[in-house]
Amino acid sequence: MKKYLLGLGLMSLGMIMTSCNKAVEEDTEVSGNESVQSAGVKIAYVELDTLMSQYKLYKDYSEVLTRKGSNIQNTLAKKQRALEGHAAAVQKKYESNGFTTRDELERAQAGIQREQQELAQLADRLNNEFNEEQARINTEARDSIQAFLKRYNKTKKYDYVMVKAGDNLLIANPKYDITQDIVKGLNKCYKRSAEVDAQIKAEDNSEKE
Repeated sequence: MKKYLLGLGLMSLGMIMTSCNKAVEEDTEVSGNESVQSAGVKIAYVELDTLMSQYKLYKDYSEVLTRKGSNIQNTLAKKQRALEGHAAAVQKKYESNGFTTRDELERAQAGIQREQQELAQLADRLNNEFNEEQARINTEARDSIQAFLKRYNKTKKYDYVMVKAGDNLLIANPKYDITQDIVKGLNKCYKRSAEVDAQIKAEDNSEKE
């Protein structure tokens, strides 16, 4: 749960991006990057790691998901300790002949099994919710970047804008790197919402419980 892109009944980033046209125009006017290839095809690329580390949307929602993931782990660990304590108590009672009837022992054992099943179901539910949230954030982030690039490219007119992640581009000329242009433009458009603050606060409160 440590890499998150950012995904929870999230705000619409499309609304955030509508106020960005002016910022995009200003950025494209001052940018010095040029990607005209000898064949007349304009190509540029964006460093994914840099984008993820510097785009404020990613950073904000990474904080939300980090806290949520930590709370999930703490919740499951707490319930696991309680289950182990209950199981140890039943075992101790059995070894000391504390059960007066076989039926009483079987009920205790059934209770342990039921708790194990409930814990497994809880883990599945929480992990599914986390994954769904992460997927939603990924979609929101991707849509916001694509929307920005469409406006950015109205003046730049690149034929291709590629993503450089790890070794997927074996050779990449730095003069075709437009990462900082994109990060700068995206961050001008992005405003941290009250919803993000509320989510962080909610996770903080859950952690204290």
